[in-house]
Amino acid sequence: MCMTRQRAGAFSLTRRNFLALSAAGTSAVVLGACGNGSSATAVVGPDSDVVGQAEDARRSATGRQVDISLSAQPSTIDLGGVQVQTWTFGDRLPGAEIRLSRGDVLRAQLDNRLEQETTIHWHGIALRNDMDGVPGLTQPAVASGDSFGYDFTVPDAGTYFFHPHVGTQLDRGLYAPLIVEDPADGSDYDLEAVLVLDDWLDGVAGDPDRELERLRSEGMSMGGMSMSAPTAQSPLGGDTGDVSYPYYLINGKIGADPIVLGGRPGQRLRLRIINAAADTAFRFAVGGHPLTVTHSDGFPVQPEQAQCLLIGMGERYDAIITLQDGAFPIVAAAEGKDGSGFAVLRTGPGAAPQSSVRPAELSAAPVMADRLRSLDTVRLSAREPDRTYDIALGMEMGGYTWTLNGETYEQHTPLDVREGERVRLRFVNATTMFHPMHLHGHTFEVVNGAGSGPRKDTSLVLPNQTVEVDFDTDNPGQWLLHCHNLYHGEAGMMTSVSYLA
Repeated sequence: MCMTRQRAGAFSLTRRNFLALSAAGTSAVVLGACGNGSSATAVVGPDSDVVGQAEDARRSATGRQVDISLSAQPSTIDLGGVQVQTWTFGDRLPGAEIRLSRGDVLRAQLDNRLEQETTIHWHGIALRNDMDGVPGLTQPAVASGDSFGYDFTVPDAGTYFFHPHVGTQLDRGLYAPLIVEDPADGSDYDLEAVLVLDDWLDGVAGDPDRELERLRSEGMSMGGMSMSAPTAQSPLGGDTGDVSYPYYLINGKIGADPIVLGGRPGQRLRLRIINAAADTAFRFAVGGHPLTVTHSDGFPVQPEQAQCLLIGMGERYDAIITLQDGAFPIVAAAEGKDGSGFAVLRTGPGAAPQSSVRPAELSAAPVMADRLRSLDTVRLSAREPDRTYDIALGMEMGGYTWTLNGETYEQHTPLDVREGERVRLRFVNATTMFHPMHLHGHTFEVVNGAGSGPRKDTSLVLPNQTVEVDFDTDNPGQWLLHCHNLYHGEAGMMTSVSYLA
């Protein structure tokens, strides 16, 4: 008997049936063409031997092991004079930073003290497939009261973060920075600070589950409908999100009680900026300080001068500033929305800036990934794609449904690949809303006409535009590809990249 690949709702490794396959002891599904003596093809499951082989072959370990414990739990958090009930890792917002070096082994024990199941996804890390934290695709969800041990080598230096991949949990307080240091770094800066940007409604304006219910009940009356076309000054256009948030945070604090960064005039400060928001892109600037952008999604780029950056959900940028004398605002303005995240940079005496200030730097056209170029050391080798997939980003009117190639995740047809290929993804945005598209387990290179674009794992696809990215299939398994607008993903805008043996 021969089996052909069917739609995911019928038979494939999806969140609904991977657990059933695993429980039955099945690590590979027979697929492929039939007849005429053709050989069958197997899906590379997360527990396949080739996943472990890739870990050994690709990821050279330093021999150092970092052990941490993480508790996902209900918490009362002070946002800065505003008390909220939410969920966090270890009663902190953001959770405690994890810092290690390239090639180290991370062993993280997750204890789930929530009333719901949960996981951890290590966003941007090209780790082994069975540690990626996607229920039903790479691991069983961790039930309430249970634990799970994550154990993997971190192959690439850079700025990353971690969060659950269950329902709307990212839009609570369950996130924290993950910094992977490069021993060769440090010659171009003196100090370092990690800034985590977020939009916040949990415990203030309902909770994320109720917000998703509201969006589904009200339908797409506004979401996806153009109010103005994108411009150089406003590249996202007029429709910049589906959710109105009462607060925007930098490192867990509102502007009434901002965090304060310190230093001495003349020092060079490296900022690692993470957008952990669910539905908001931020325009980021430091008053009185031009930015030198050095990294995007963890990978180095040719230094680019910027007055401000536009950072989509799931993206990370590193930038260096030379500290001036005084007190200066750090502002993450919610693009196309009312409100900002606010912090203070203080290097000398003087009155602190007001949280309502809008630095002149925010008025410049923001720098985005399309302005950046990879360093030669991290470029993909010159090679034509072995296969290309067109991925139409779409929506269905009359409800709150977002699609990839006309399908929701429960319906999706996996994107089949084989190890050793160069694959091109062409994201064709047929909507009038932007989408930050995130690929798990890989770092792609943005294709453009002016040379090698940046290496990234999350790329903004602007309204009615097309973005092409290339990646090498060097990390076998089953990998999620989705919009990192949390509500779009939960409303269907996800698919999978499926390795076949």
